[in-house]
Order: sequence, then C-alpha cells, then structure tokens
Amino acid sequence: MAVIAIIAVIIVASGIFLYYQGQSAPTPSPSPSLTATPTASPNPSPTQTPSPFPISIPDDTGYVLNLTAYPQRIVSLSPANTQVLFHVGAGSNVVGVTDYDHYPYNFTAWIEAGNMSSIGNYYQPAIEPIVTLNPDLVVASLGSIDAAGQLRGLGYNVLVLNPTNLDGVLNNMLTVGKATGHDAEAQAAVAGLRQRIVAVVSGVANATTRPKVYHEIWSDPYMSCGNGTFVNDVIKLAGGQNIFENATDAYPVVSAEAIISQNPDVMVFPTQMGVDSFWGDYSTVSARDGWSSINAVKNGKMFTVSGDIIDEPGPRQVDSLEIMAKILHPEIFGAYTDAK
Repeated sequence: MAVIAIIAVIIVASGIFLYYQGQSAPTPSPSPSLTATPTASPNPSPTQTPSPFPISIPDDTGYVLNLTAYPQRIVSLSPANTQVLFHVGAGSNVVGVTDYDHYPYNFTAWIEAGNMSSIGNYYQPAIEPIVTLNPDLVVASLGSIDAAGQLRGLGYNVLVLNPTNLDGVLNNMLTVGKATGHDAEAQAAVAGLRQRIVAVVSGVANATTRPKVYHEIWSDPYMSCGNGTFVNDVIKLAGGQNIFENATDAYPVVSAEAIISQNPDVMVFPTQMGVDSFWGDYSTVSARDGWSSINAVKNGKMFTVSGDIIDEPGPRQVDSLEIMAKILHPEIFGAYTDAK
C-alpha cells in the first residue's frame, strides 16, 4: 500500500495596483495650462494566505471526513491511535484515552491527576464518556467501529484507522497529521521511521535463512495471524515466514495439529493487554501434547515480546520490526533480550 500523497497547496497572490492619472485641463490663452499632478500609486496590498479549509480526509474505511477547522479536543479510542497522535505532535490536544493506553506516557497517572480523562474500554466503548468530553475529533479503530458510526450519527467528526501493514501505519500518521494541522511533523516522523525500516530490509538482504514463525495471539482456542495483518508484514520484512500466511482469515483459529505439522523454527508469544501471560510459560508450551517435536521447542527458540509493541498498529510497529529481525537473524542484528 503506497503512502498517501500529501496535497500541496500552492498560493499565487497578485497585488492590484490602482493608478490615477490627472488630465490636462484646457484654459483660455494666454493663461498657462494647469496640469493636474498624478496621484501616487498605492503600495500593493499585502499577500494573505488563504485558509486551507475545508479539507477532506479519507480514513481506512473509505469514509471521507470534511473538516472546517483543526481539532482542539481529540479523543483516542485505541492505544495505537494515541501513539500516532503523540508521534505527529497532536498530543497536546488529546483529552481522552482508553484504560489501556500506556505509551508514550503514563496516562493512568495523568488521569488520576485530572489532566486527562479515560473513556474506558478500547473494544466497543460506551458512547456517553466520549460525548461528555465534547470532542471535535474522535480517532477510532476497528474495535470501536460501532461507536464510530453512532458518533457520526450524532454529528461528531470521526476518523477510523485500521492499518494492515507498516505502510498503512505510516499512512495513518500522515492522515492524522493532516487532520490535526501537523503535516510537517508527521512527514518528518514518517521519514525517520522509513529510514529504520530500510535499515532492517537492507540487513535482511544478507540473510541466508528464512525461519518459519508461529505467532500466538491466544491459546484457548489457538489463534494466530494470517495474511493482511501488520504482524504478518513485520515477519516477512524481518526475514521470516509466517506459517499461517496463507490462512483465509486475517486472525485464524488454528489447531494444535496444524501448528505441529508446520513445524515452526521460531515461536513468538506476546504479553497481552490486561491478561497475565495467557499462554503460561515456556515449560507449559513445551508440555503441550505433541509440541516437544517442534523445532522451536527442541531448540529453545521461543520468545516473548510486549503486546503493547507487537500487537498495536502504531509507530512502535517499527520497534516490533527491529525486535523480530533480532529474533530471526541474530547473526545480523544481534541477540534479542527476551521481554518475559
């Protein structure tokens, strides 16, 4: 998915010169003719930069938001969206976040101090806490798609972000930058992240192996990531092969037999928001029926990554890419220090 092009507004201003010239007035001879003195030409009127509004901004659902002013009160309905807002310089206008927002600041402390408000859950949040904050922009996600529709019905400005790969994450940053009046900051931030992505991709070009990866997002039932997800994109860019990249669902429910038969070389387990190690520990995983035959288990190639990083489609997906590169290719990028 190509990065959304930023529309440049080119202002052409032309000054209008008003010139008044007197006419010679004939008078009877022998009186001398009287010539009117031309009035001085006024200075050109100063150039005025026209307002950029209204601006139209499409979101990841195809909805086009029309803005007539930059938002001053923003509510974020997911941790990833909060990361995007702060990363592009719009953080000072954020008045509400979810209970699960932990980055780039300790928002729990802010909320307790009365400097920020919580709207509660990020999945299917209630409308009332959002409306109470009187936002002029709500940045929603797939988990709050129903709330987004209700809020639009009430007349609120809503953008829904739902990136499926790293390009999508960067696009979201540019979109939010444009919507909040932080175009320049967003472009600079995206440029920096792109440099880091290129560094990983360039390093992977020297890899001689492509390890097979199993990424577990739940264990009862087993769930993983398929094609069309940002996790799958990260695995590929980091020089690995997602064992469920050909699944028909983006987040498929999979069987233990399927995992065993795919025989992944590496297993990745995230910490989850509000859940204390849903998968247990490495000994628990090794003891799963039939799993001792899997290469990742036999070779001790099981890793834990913070779910706040790997499972949230915000700017830290680039951190996730760098972590995955270390997990898959320590010979190129250095060893990864496990998050567990």
